[in-house]
Amino acid sequence: MLANEISEKQAIAEVTEQKIDEARKGYTPIAIHSTILFFTISDLANIDPMYQYSLTWFVSLFEKGIEKSEKSDDITTRLSNLQDYFTYSLYCNVCRSLFEKDKLLFSFILCTNLLMHRNEVSMEDFRFLLTGGVGLENPNDKPVDWIPTKSWDELCRLNDVGKDFNGLIQDFKDLSVQWKVIYDDNKAKFTDSFPITLIKSLNCFEIKQRYLNNHNLIMI
Repeated sequence: MLANEISEKQAIAEVTEQKIDEARKGYTPIAIHSTILFFTISDLANIDPMYQYSLTWFVSLFEKGIEKSEKSDDITTRLSNLQDYFTYSLYCNVCRSLFEKDKLLFSFILCTNLLMHRNEVSMEDFRFLLTGGVGLENPNDKPVDWIPTKSWDELCRLNDVGKDFNGLIQDFKDLSVQWKVIYDDNKAKFTDSFPITLIKSLNCFEIKQRYLNNHNLIMI
């Protein structure tokens, strides 16, 4: 009788363990999200050696997020609440320890890492944003005199960054008069309507790479 009772309890324990494993796997997305956040703040030490954050502190902050974030029986809603609360909580706590000049950089790095994880920003786009591409000899002659050579070279390199930018050079040549209007506008913004036929196929990050500023076509 005792052996049978133990066997029954073991069977129940196995079923319970399977349910626990299934529930645990449901929280994998927030674990991955938190991992990205941790390695993002770990990289801040490359900016200034003073920016050091321990894993113990990070875990403690995450545990507080579990307690204080809005509860929900729906796993999707719960994950969303955890992600939003913890991301904002971490951002605020880290910003308290940063110099004012580094806060915007931290925001940019954090946002970009999350976007790349969601495949909303490709590494190729990100690399071009930072470097402007590899400066090889440009075989394409400038179609107009008013655009600086450096800006034209970057525009040509952007034409080769992914399939979404193919045709940018031809667009610029065909619509150079409209581009000149924006080029001469000191208050031009990336939210303005650009004279580009392929802009509808680009995401927000790609569009901002074409931002016009201070009479220079630069990528930001």
